[in-house]
Amino acid sequence: MSAGRAGRAGRAGGSLLLRDVEVDGRRVDVRVEAGRVAQVAPGLRRREAREAGHEEVVDGRGGALLPGLHDHHVHLLAMAAASASVAVGPADVGDRAGLAAALAGAPSDRAGWVRAVGYHEAVAGPLDRDVLDALAPGRKVRVQHRSGQLWCLSSPALEAVLGDGLPPACVELDDRGRPTGRIWRGDDWLRSRLPDPAPGEVADRLAAIGSALAAAGVTGLTDAIPHAEQDPPAVLVDAVAAGRLPQRLVLMSAGPLRPGPSGSPGAGPVQVGPVQVGPVKVGPVKVVLDDPRLPGLDAVVDAVRGARRQGRAVAVHCVTLAELALAVTAFEVAGPVPGDRIEHGGVVPRDWMPRLAALGLTVVTQPGFVAERGDQYRRDVDPADLDALYPCASLLAAGVAVGAGSDAPYGRPDPWAAMRAAVDRTTGEGVVLGVDERVGPDRALALFLGRSGAPGGPPRRVEPGAPADLCLLHVPWAEARAVLDATLVAATVIAGRVVPREAGT
Repeated sequence: MSAGRAGRAGRAGGSLLLRDVEVDGRRVDVRVEAGRVAQVAPGLRRREAREAGHEEVVDGRGGALLPGLHDHHVHLLAMAAASASVAVGPADVGDRAGLAAALAGAPSDRAGWVRAVGYHEAVAGPLDRDVLDALAPGRKVRVQHRSGQLWCLSSPALEAVLGDGLPPACVELDDRGRPTGRIWRGDDWLRSRLPDPAPGEVADRLAAIGSALAAAGVTGLTDAIPHAEQDPPAVLVDAVAAGRLPQRLVLMSAGPLRPGPSGSPGAGPVQVGPVQVGPVKVGPVKVVLDDPRLPGLDAVVDAVRGARRQGRAVAVHCVTLAELALAVTAFEVAGPVPGDRIEHGGVVPRDWMPRLAALGLTVVTQPGFVAERGDQYRRDVDPADLDALYPCASLLAAGVAVGAGSDAPYGRPDPWAAMRAAVDRTTGEGVVLGVDERVGPDRALALFLGRSGAPGGPPRRVEPGAPADLCLLHVPWAEARAVLDATLVAATVIAGRVVPREAGT
């Protein structure tokens, strides 16, 4: 089987031989057995069926064989929902008239709802129920802000979810006590009030997402949903267990997490890195900070200490400087442990970096936002903060570990595009933001090569004993590093199996 035609998994119990691939600049053969790299050497002989079972062969034709990419920050259920939504961001609809046309033309789901995502105020200013009623008269519409923090519902939509009881705290009220239509950080509550999707619908969407990510060389995902339930979404666990979501999966949560019948990690010493429980891993506790409605320091310290009692590290959502200051201070009071993370690092001034380094914190950033949102940042962000947006090179120079994620669906789910953005820091209009934050292609690749429990740590390598999560390119790395494009991925191997390519990927 050539790299260009890789498409079926090796048989259970067999081995895989990747012939004529480039590893660390050398052209070698790589044998995979029992889900791990067994041999890396030139001239490996294909095993005959009578020797040790069937051995699949992939001809790499000199293409680079890399460790599989790990996206360290995604939101899978939101990705699944977004795939059935209408996009209404500035690049999608342009202005108020475009937004009205998009909502008018959007099909309703089987319960009569219209779901829209990616909204930003640059399109038509702040949204509320009255604005949506004027744009989409009589329709049950819910629109998600591109930050993921806010939903806005039309009046018919509000009536469908509120019922007769008092609205929860996430539902914004005006001075007269009337719901404005804005729901802040209310995903769990809103989901509980919406009709369930058709059986199998979410699983099918997850399968399509997993296939598309695998086609880009992604072999692992860290889901950053801050859900509060003890049990993770069954649809995610089931998708991994059934192989429909082929990537290795790490789950964050907002509290105790018990992923399946194997039980939870339980109280005790803090684990360094995620703990395998059933088909998924348990990762950090997610703490979400939202400026300007920040909690007090004591509340954040209590959240960190609560995670320690679960034996878990902490990942804190920090986009603004105020959020970063609160998170760093809380870690200083509660004490850091390996695996503690700052998610996003949207604004990190250089004088704060030594404190992050002293605490041993990792920053999981989104360099892709510089390309995707940079021009909007230039209009909205204080010019003094522009060079501190989503920094990378200066964090590394200060001794801070840096990994990367896409934040999909709020960012583009393409690690190669994020790598390009880390290298060139160029916006859609061709303006460079933070020229001193550029990194080289090798360093950009390494942002996605850290272990799931150590983003920004030493990059994984293709070597004997390593898990056989691999990304084979059509070309050597010297050519690929000049392009950094997902179309260069020829085949993806997860746990020793070649992931089938779906039509069109």
